[in-house]
Amino acid sequence: MTMYKRVKIKKGDTVKVIAGGNKGKTGTVMQVIRRDDRVLVENVNIVTKHVKPSPANPQGGIEKKEAPIHISNVMVVDGGGDATRVGRRRGDDGKLVRYSKKSDQPLN
Repeated sequence: MTMYKRVKIKKGDTVKVIAGGNKGKTGTVMQVIRRDDRVLVENVNIVTKHVKPSPANPQGGIEKKEAPIHISNVMVVDGGGDATRVGRRRGDDGKLVRYSKKSDQPLN
């Protein structure tokens, strides 16, 4: 059984790209790929893919789609629109709650 690192970014989070060719763009996380430490972010890191004709797509052609980017190149955006680090602490009900270390506010 392979153990993966705990990641602080979840599906549905709004993130900002902090490094690479897409630096400064923001988007919503569509998928977290823990095995490779990568995330798929909506409308970020768009690549062109050539598609062979198939029964489902008889024409084939060229399609644009998002490619995964390394999780270290993105930061969670808090309610104020600032990129922030993520912490975890016990909430009032005893459950772990993620919070913004910059604004000290809980994350959705």
